[in-house]
Amino acid sequence: MTLPSITERLRAACERHGRSPAEVALVAVSKVQPPERVEAVLHAGHRCFGENRVQEAQGKWPAWKEAFPGVELHLIGPLQSNKVRAAVGLFDAIHTVDSAKLARRIADIAQQEGRCPRLFVQVNTGEEPQKAGVPPTEADALVREVRALDLPLAGLMCIPPEHETPSLHFALLAKIAARNGLAGLSMGMSADFEEAIAHGATHVRVGSAIFGERTRAET
Repeated sequence: MTLPSITERLRAACERHGRSPAEVALVAVSKVQPPERVEAVLHAGHRCFGENRVQEAQGKWPAWKEAFPGVELHLIGPLQSNKVRAAVGLFDAIHTVDSAKLARRIADIAQQEGRCPRLFVQVNTGEEPQKAGVPPTEADALVREVRALDLPLAGLMCIPPEHETPSLHFALLAKIAARNGLAGLSMGMSADFEEAIAHGATHVRVGSAIFGERTRAET
């Protein structure tokens, strides 16, 4: 478990760019990690975690939330319509709103449940056909849709293409956020979170650098 070293790198990156570490949430990505690794990070005092799948999170986080007060859980993977109710009940933030249809479903369930997680619109900055997210040219329209539904829109999220310079994508996301008056920027992972901080990231999603490599391939 290398949480202290990642926390120090985050602090140093903020210092280099004139930012306060308090401005950047370190989302520890715990998907498919063995329970003992996650519990080690919990016992170390960390309370902000990210999961890719609603069903996996349902199987482990209710008990951990009860045992470790103050846990904040973020959904960072795609959200299917039939999982919205469970997601609204379990997560404190959803980073992957990528269509008006999904936003409307979240709004309906949130009204029924009387609560709604903070939301991020996912932007497919690389316009990769295999990847979720709204194209950059349609991001403004989706932001307007989400706001029209009176949902708690915190900001934007992106996952840069694997073989492209991430800073170009971080800069693009920051530009889209700025023109829409959004402060939240969910961007940066284990390999590039310091670059993301340089471009204004407010949430960095770090998994393997904290927990070690995942123990099984994702399905």
